[in-house]
Amino acid sequence: MQHPELPIFAFLSAALVLIPLSWHWRARNIATLSIIAWLFVVNFIYGVNAIVWAGNVNNPAPVWCDITTKIIVGASYALPLSMLCICKHLEMVSSSRKVSFDSSDRVRRVVFECVMCFGIPIFFMALHYVVQGHRFDIFENTGCQASLYISVAAVMIVWFPQLLFSVITLIYAVMALHHFIRRRLTFATQLQNSNSALTPNRYLRLIAMAVTEMVWGTVFTAYNLYNNASPGLRPWTSWADVHSNFSRVDLYPASSIPPKFLQSMMVFWWVMPASSIIFFLFFGFGEEAQKEYRKLFMWFKRVILRRKSI
Repeated sequence: MQHPELPIFAFLSAALVLIPLSWHWRARNIATLSIIAWLFVVNFIYGVNAIVWAGNVNNPAPVWCDITTKIIVGASYALPLSMLCICKHLEMVSSSRKVSFDSSDRVRRVVFECVMCFGIPIFFMALHYVVQGHRFDIFENTGCQASLYISVAAVMIVWFPQLLFSVITLIYAVMALHHFIRRRLTFATQLQNSNSALTPNRYLRLIAMAVTEMVWGTVFTAYNLYNNASPGLRPWTSWADVHSNFSRVDLYPASSIPPKFLQSMMVFWWVMPASSIIFFLFFGFGEEAQKEYRKLFMWFKRVILRRKSI
């Protein structure tokens, strides 16, 4: 295996994002749960692909590639949309437009975030077919990837929405920080009166995480757009021409890939594991995490060690 670090970091990243799962599940924070779900699934896919296609470009599991390439496409929309939901909620809670939130408000928020974090990404997963020139590609060491007919349509369907979601997220984050700075002396009381489970520390941690992930993701999305569009966009001739020989699977051994393209591809591969590590750094050392670690340690001491002593 030429790159043993790929499956190791992919599975490690998948495990790390699961650590904060329990307390976010109890809080029913759909947007944060969505981030955990999408990052876990994509990192798991990356890990499997790195093992199956280590040193080869065989096609042993075409159905796996059909499914996973669409999931990875969906994740590229779901993550900025999840951050958008987080910042939108933080802006709403910190503003003075609504004093408190009742059960009906929470239900509406859950429905809205489910649509944003899962419904819209699924819609774009289906819409990707418009600019999907053939079935999929297989790259040595990283496995199957979604194919893309790089044209104006691809720019509008793939990259423009992601950049738009990121910009809207940053606007909400700036507004939320503005509210916090204006009301910092009474902010804790305001959060308590709004029936929110947030504390000032959690509030700032969520904003910092969302902004960090968004800046990080936006830079790479913009670079990905530049990297693909700079050689020139292909003309959109007709639906039949774009989707001709659609069942084709293109195979790319590492030796056939230009070094510059291979380097860019590996950089983009690391975006998801790095995003998972960033997510863990924000939530793996907070107050909630320390409480969970103490509970786990007490359970281990009470249940596991007792069994060993018998």
